[in-house]
This record gives sequence, structure tokens and C-alpha cells, in this order.
Amino acid sequence: MSVDRGIGADATEGAASQVASGAVSDSPANRLQALFEGHRLTPTQRRIAHSMVRRAADVPFLSSVELAELAGVSQPSVTRFAVALGFDGYPALRRHLREVVPAEPAAEAGAFNEYQQAVKAEIENLRHLADLLADPRPVQKAGRILAASRPLPVLGLRAAASQAYGFAYFAAKVHPDVRLLDEGGTMVQDRIDAAVRAGASALLCFALPRHPREVVDTLAYAKDMGLTTVTVADSAFAPVAGHSDLLLPAAVGTGLAFDTACAPMLLGRVLLEAVCDDLPEAQARLEEFDAKAAARGLFVE
Repeated sequence: MSVDRGIGADATEGAASQVASGAVSDSPANRLQALFEGHRLTPTQRRIAHSMVRRAADVPFLSSVELAELAGVSQPSVTRFAVALGFDGYPALRRHLREVVPAEPAAEAGAFNEYQQAVKAEIENLRHLADLLADPRPVQKAGRILAASRPLPVLGLRAAASQAYGFAYFAAKVHPDVRLLDEGGTMVQDRIDAAVRAGASALLCFALPRHPREVVDTLAYAKDMGLTTVTVADSAFAPVAGHSDLLLPAAVGTGLAFDTACAPMLLGRVLLEAVCDDLPEAQARLEEFDAKAAARGLFVE
């Protein structure tokens, strides 16, 4: 498969080798990701896999009906998913999971209120991101690709608009031409056309649930126009995966009424650091900005 899932895989490529080498912690989520490695999964199957990774400690003890409800799919879809992974059926998959994903000590959830639980879930997302970044090569590769693009379009719609804005705001201090695409509609393809005419070679996309259809369509259009697409998404199984040349996953928190995106935001800053590493003029640009800001009295110290 030509798509490079970066930190992820065709279902998280490279997870198994990293676990085996000790590059990342041997967590239940990592062991599950290794199980999906190398399999061509349908969108429904990717949804099941994503749900399993997010509930890695519980999955070995779920029935096929419970897993179907968790993923929002039909029970036969869970059976077909198990067969696609090479098992006779879901019972065989569950037996295997109980061997490779042993139960972890249960946390005393009742000791924390819902707000604390949401914070603790985000802390776990950040820990998982730290484990994935034990191999820095995907982010470094993405940094080289994005630093070389002049201009650099940055796409993020709806829930991901703030992530795209934050990246573009800081990137503009070191990159000579950053173009924020945070509004959809018929104009977004025109703006991609303009970026390509100006010499763009890559596009950075932030994609978070619920995934707008126009983000998928815009990524597909960008690839058709010859741009290399780098995507920060909530999962290697996100709907944008098929249109991303390099996908860097960072989980979102789902414990509150609206998702929280601490890990995607931090991954965006890590990616920006990698971009700076490949821009020789980055430090000089920052110093120039600081000097001008001081002369203008821009900030209250």
C-alpha cells in the first residue's frame, strides 16, 4: 500500500517492530495495533479497530454484540472483521486477545469525578503519544516535507479549525508563506489551486471527529493536484487515512460532552518543531520578530 501511515500503519505500520524492539511501551493498545499490521481494512473494519484500541483493556472481555455496539456497527461486521484478521470467527479472536492483551489492574474510577476522569483520560492520551514518538522518524519526515513546501497550505475545518489556526499562527513566524485553509465551501479548492500555482508541494491537514466529508474531499483533491498530504488525525483508522500520504495519529478525549484535543495540539507543536529543524532561517526569523515586537511594544511583559 502506497500510503505511509507514519506513526500509524495500514493499521498502524511499524507498531509491532517498535514493541518488539522496546522502542515503545508494551501497552495493550500497542499490542492491538500490532495485530492489525499489514491488513487491508474497510472503513467499517477500521472503525472497529479504532474502537478496540481506545478500549484496549476491555476488549478481550467484550462479546461480539458489545463490541458492535461500542463501534456503532452490526454484529456480522464484527464477525467479518475477525475473519479479515485471519481468525475463524470472533470467539477465536477474543481468545487470542486474552492471551496477547492481558488485563491491567483496574483504576478506581469511582474515586474521581467526571471532570477528573476526563483529565486523566487526556493524560493517558499524552502518554500514548509519548510512546509513539519514541520513533521520531515519521515526524522528522513530515517536517522535511512541510518545510520544503513554498507556500505551505494548512487545512482544518470545523472541530479541527483551531488546531490548524494554532499551527499556522506559529509556523508563519518561521516559514515564509503559510496559507491557512479553515473555511470550507467552494472556495477551498480555488485556494489549493492558487497554492499549487505558487509552487506548493505539500499540504498539512488537521482532521478531528466528527470528520466533515469536505475534509476528505479536499484531501483527495489536493492529492489529485500533486500535493503530498500530511495529516494529524485522531486515529490511524480515521476516514482521511486513505487520502493521506503520511498520517500522524493522536487520540482525542471523549469523556466530556465535546471532545478534547490535547494530544493532537501537542503533536502539532512537535511537528512544528520538526519543521523548524529543517528551516535554516528559522532562528533568524524568530530573532527578527522578537526585535520588531520589542520595538513596537507588542507584548506586555
